[in-house]
Amino acid sequence: MAYFDAASAAPLHSVARQALLASLDEGWADPARLYREGRRARLLLDAAREAAAEAVGCRADELVFTPSGTRAVHSGVAGALAGRRRVGRHLIVSAVEHSSVLHAAEELERDGGTVTRVPVDRAGAVDAGVFAAALGDGTALACLQSANHEVGTEQPVTEAAEACRAAGVPLLVDAAQSLGWGKVPGGWSLLTASAHKWGGPSGVGLLVVRKGVRFAPQGAADERESGRAPGFENLPAIVAAAASLRAVRAEAAQEAARLRELTERIRARVPGLVPDVEVVGDPVRRLPGTVTFSCLYVDGEALLHELDRAGFSVSSGSSCTSSTLTPSHVLKAMGVLTEGNVRVSLPPGTPGEDVERFLEVLPGAVAAVRERLGAPAAAESAPETGADLVVDALGRRCPIPVIELAKVIGDVPVGGTVRVLSDDEAARLDIPAWCEMRGQEYVGEESAERGTAFLVRRSG
Repeated sequence: MAYFDAASAAPLHSVARQALLASLDEGWADPARLYREGRRARLLLDAAREAAAEAVGCRADELVFTPSGTRAVHSGVAGALAGRRRVGRHLIVSAVEHSSVLHAAEELERDGGTVTRVPVDRAGAVDAGVFAAALGDGTALACLQSANHEVGTEQPVTEAAEACRAAGVPLLVDAAQSLGWGKVPGGWSLLTASAHKWGGPSGVGLLVVRKGVRFAPQGAADERESGRAPGFENLPAIVAAAASLRAVRAEAAQEAARLRELTERIRARVPGLVPDVEVVGDPVRRLPGTVTFSCLYVDGEALLHELDRAGFSVSSGSSCTSSTLTPSHVLKAMGVLTEGNVRVSLPPGTPGEDVERFLEVLPGAVAAVRERLGAPAAAESAPETGADLVVDALGRRCPIPVIELAKVIGDVPVGGTVRVLSDDEAARLDIPAWCEMRGQEYVGEESAERGTAFLVRRSG
């Protein structure tokens, strides 16, 4: 089985496994106690903090360990907002932040604060100028990920940090996807990360708050981790997380170059192997091991199952996956095709042979799903009927509305229209994306007795 979902969780690094097992014997005691076992545990905790701080590029007393990356984000956002409450209650985030950041933003809105969600371009990147323009006198905090978790696009953190510094606003960077590859550049103020993204054990997050940043930890007070992460430290996991971060960093430069070549191979060859595919994300400013593409006329969940049977574990941002019934907020913000989405994120050590085998299997997997769904052939066309048409796709989920549209677009003359009736939210995204891919004109949408009518004019 080839595991291609490292962006969700990287396999446990061998160094992490060794450190975890060793610290189970040495690091079980309370590091806050003064007896021998406690002092030994404290030495392990301090050493892990020093190693992690060196990898991040901060002082050891600026870094605390949290029970997860999500907890680090929530604690970081809440603490920074509370610390600057007198300044205002305005938060800036990008539209493609991880859900943990967006959930924290929604919590602020429920509590009466305001949030600006900065849009991204079709590659998934924010414009640094637009991000800077959102800063105002009442802005308490800005958040920008270092790289996107779904499409791998790197964000202009350095430029955003400069703008935030000039405005006197702290910048929180979610570095979960990139920290294993290198330090985050720029003058950021807060940083979060999660160990299971770089091959450490799950259940360990990092929260860094630079000296001088106003920060007020929320919740009941606790003497652990500077009061910023209450509860007994999971010391064996922390030690393993720090050890694995140091290990992956030592291998990062060489492995990044190798994985970048493998993902570039996928980016370049998939459009030629599979008809009607859109490769998304920035082609240059991206994580080394991540490549994402979307296939027309494909149910994302069905394609993932097909690839799983063929021996490949991949992820998807499609609205048709089992974990969600709404389109990926990342793909939605980018304005790209959401149906049939596949994210390949290669863990360090992935053999080139696995990538070649994936490229051999993919065309057949996509074709099998399209055949089951009754999708049109790539070059399929029908005689013109000379009349506008209505496609009733009410009650049918993606990608069926797009498939039905594709089947009949050739039935109308050039300049004629097809109205697709749909009550699936994904149709609002995927019908315009289909039009752009197939050279048809998306006219817009109209209200209908049930659902929405999406209008497409045949251009050729």
